[in-house]
Amino acid sequence: MTVTHGRPLAAEITDILVAHCGLDAEAAARAPAASLEELGMDSLALLELSAVVSDRWQVRIPEQAGQLSIAAVADLVGRRADQPGHTENSVLIAAPLQLVWDVTNDVAGWPRLFTEYAVAEILHREGDTVRFRLTMHPDENGIAWSWVSERTADPVTREVRAHRVEPGPFEYMRIHWRYAEETGGTRMTWVQDFAMKPTAPVDDAQMTERINANSAVQLAVIKEKIERLAEGRDE
Repeated sequence: MTVTHGRPLAAEITDILVAHCGLDAEAAARAPAASLEELGMDSLALLELSAVVSDRWQVRIPEQAGQLSIAAVADLVGRRADQPGHTENSVLIAAPLQLVWDVTNDVAGWPRLFTEYAVAEILHREGDTVRFRLTMHPDENGIAWSWVSERTADPVTREVRAHRVEPGPFEYMRIHWRYAEETGGTRMTWVQDFAMKPTAPVDDAQMTERINANSAVQLAVIKEKIERLAEGRDE
């Protein structure tokens, strides 16, 4: 996503503050370098600002935004909205689409399919939507990372939309799975869009590298396992 503006982003932030947060526009114009707190924006006003910014640009502003000026908030929103994390990785699996679909959408079986997951606990199902908790194998520091995600599968379009309910170090994480029949089998594609929190140990670019590297590994593993199933061999 790229933010485009017909007018300066600072003006749009000002409009939001006036319309939703009770900002005095004249006071803001007289003191352009003043922080939001100095302009009288309290915690409720900042929550409202955060909600509107998140809805409009899919950007989350930090709790310390009250210490920033309008121009600084606009700069922060612009940088985060224009430079999100984005990856796209795919693999051609020599197996029928239905088999690939069934195996990869059996979330409870993901610990047998992926090498990184130790446990996949189904929390709730409703129609084609499933909410679940994933727990990874312990990392080099002995930490077993865990989070809740939700995914909705569309068996007609052969697409899946998923997102992290518990984002952890991410501002947001959204995943789009696509499946398509091709000569030689089924192509499965993963598209991930995300942004890291300011407190995260890595930034968007570093996480992009990590996801691309890990996706290549996992897609190769999944390809091998499903092709063995398609050939009627034991895993």
